[in-house]
Amino acid sequence: MNKLSREEIEFITKSLKEGKPLLDSYRYIIPFETKKEYELTYEGKEREEDILADTMAVPLQPVKTFGNGNGGWTNKLIFGDNLQVLKALMDDLEVYDKNTGRGKVRLIYIDPPFGTGDIYDAKGTAPAYSAKLQGAKFIEFLRKRLVFLRGILADDGTIYVRIDYHFEHYLKAVMDEIFEKNNFKNEIIINRSKYTKTASRRFLTKTDSLFFYTKSENYQYSSIRKEKPVEEQIWRPFLHLPGESKTNRYRVIEDKKFYPPQGRHWAFSQKNLDIAYSKGLAKINPKTGKPEIKTIDTEISNNWTDIPGYTARPGGYPTENSEVLLERIITASSNLGDLILDAFAGSGTTGAVSEKLGRRWIMIDCGKLAIYTMQKRLLNLRKEISNKGKPLKPKPFTLYNAGLYDYKMVKDLPWDKYREFVLKLFQCRDEKHRIAGVELDGYLGRDPVMVFNYKKHKDVILDRGFVDDLHKIFGDKVGYKFFIIAPAASVMFFEDYIEKGKTKYFALRIPYSIIDELHRKGFTHIKQPIREADVNDTIDAVGFDFIQIPDVECDYFIEDKKEQMEMDKSNKEIVIKINKFKSNILSKKPLKFENRETLSMIMVDYDYDGEVFDFDDVFYAEDLKKNKWEVRFDADKIDGQIMIIYIDIFGNEKREVKKLKDFKKL
Repeated sequence: MNKLSREEIEFITKSLKEGKPLLDSYRYIIPFETKKEYELTYEGKEREEDILADTMAVPLQPVKTFGNGNGGWTNKLIFGDNLQVLKALMDDLEVYDKNTGRGKVRLIYIDPPFGTGDIYDAKGTAPAYSAKLQGAKFIEFLRKRLVFLRGILADDGTIYVRIDYHFEHYLKAVMDEIFEKNNFKNEIIINRSKYTKTASRRFLTKTDSLFFYTKSENYQYSSIRKEKPVEEQIWRPFLHLPGESKTNRYRVIEDKKFYPPQGRHWAFSQKNLDIAYSKGLAKINPKTGKPEIKTIDTEISNNWTDIPGYTARPGGYPTENSEVLLERIITASSNLGDLILDAFAGSGTTGAVSEKLGRRWIMIDCGKLAIYTMQKRLLNLRKEISNKGKPLKPKPFTLYNAGLYDYKMVKDLPWDKYREFVLKLFQCRDEKHRIAGVELDGYLGRDPVMVFNYKKHKDVILDRGFVDDLHKIFGDKVGYKFFIIAPAASVMFFEDYIEKGKTKYFALRIPYSIIDELHRKGFTHIKQPIREADVNDTIDAVGFDFIQIPDVECDYFIEDKKEQMEMDKSNKEIVIKINKFKSNILSKKPLKFENRETLSMIMVDYDYDGEVFDFDDVFYAEDLKKNKWEVRFDADKIDGQIMIIYIDIFGNEKREVKKLKDFKKL
């Protein structure tokens, strides 16, 4: 539990004496403990109230909208840490209603990394990912996200969580605690992978578990049927059940009436019998003269090993959930137009299938590879499940940054939008008020906040004289802290704050480096992988940062292939030699890195259309290091022009567009 500061204690005491309601943030901090029937206890477990209070919400910055939204709903593809994003979504009226405390997401599906430290094999040829966050840390990592997922889930909503045998028993206890054990509906058994490795001194593990929970007893569910194997599609006598029907006891087939035994009634209506007969599924047995029916399908149980759990495609995402699996989940637990959310979206199967089934969607992921994979997938959809059939144009969707921002886009916002964004960025409450005749913009906790209007006051700088003038106006009317949000270029003093009397005047700069006094946790970046095995590592980022384009110096040339293969169309090879790669990080403590140390990966779109990056290939830093920091590919792959994106481990990008003529001959 967090400790209260002296100022907070004084404020709470004063509020209680005056009979005023407490701010939500203080309500979560004060330790009103409640006991549950049972719960899983482990090191590092936080109270739900602390999770809700301490998690930092990060505003969503629109980057690009694909398609014309016409002012209505657009689906959301969000790059950022899902915990911070989930808290931010609780400010979105289309996702969560603060007035009623009710969520609006009908269905949630998540397939998080399994927290084992094991290497999982998705394709049978190469490692897919290493789930390195283990033990209690992994359980708490998931639990925090489940707390927010429960909040945004509609009262009649459903959540499915995929997990493997290592942690499913712990997760079951956590989900019983968060969603209540009476809302547990099924443990569904699904295929782990198409391929399995040889097990030593134990049985092979070929399945994962899918936990199916609801938020209440009133939830959306549609039973699903599947076709029986041909050998099980046999003719059977009409089924009858106990209890006699007082009306319409008989059923008619081929103009003959058939009555059930005394004290029984037929199990199906005349209408359903007529439908079955029209399909050749009902008849009169010529030998016995009795009616029979043929059932070709059966209701699905919790054994889903009849369908693939993952999809293995050459060059596909390391852990791609199968579309057939998501089709079954979405069909069972949602209706047309419902909102579906996936907080570990990966390859984007949830959004792709939601699109095909007429649902709205939100997908979140902290990996650049995942984001570009999903973008490509959504722009190349096919109408049928498993990506078959005719092309399908997706409904409009918007790509957002959450936690890593483009400062130029922030600065170019209209003033009202800029003001709203920066208040959210620093967790401030938007509430205009006046002190000593000066209009202020809101509060950080209980302390006043001013958003400096640099667009209106272009010639004004924030120096010690500016603070002196403010203090002369306010005196002791503003309490212990006063916050000024302003562009870093407008602030002319280097300290985090200037103290005048009892008041500390803080400068919240944009771009921003953390002020230690204001945050209980230090900021951490979202880290991008340097190898394929780390693609799905668990990420627990804190805070936000601004995009800083890396410094990149490369040689671009074309040469004869050293080894010509029979299948090669061209004897020419493109070579990109990375001579220098340096990240530019804003930090109080200077961070020093060796050359190319912060390179994560290089992505390439071989036929860039000038508008949308539709990535075709990825080269990881670990592999590039082994290959003398060279990217190599067949020259015939270039169709017109290519886009190359250099990505550092912090998610920053440097983009280059090249044509074949830009590659020098050696």
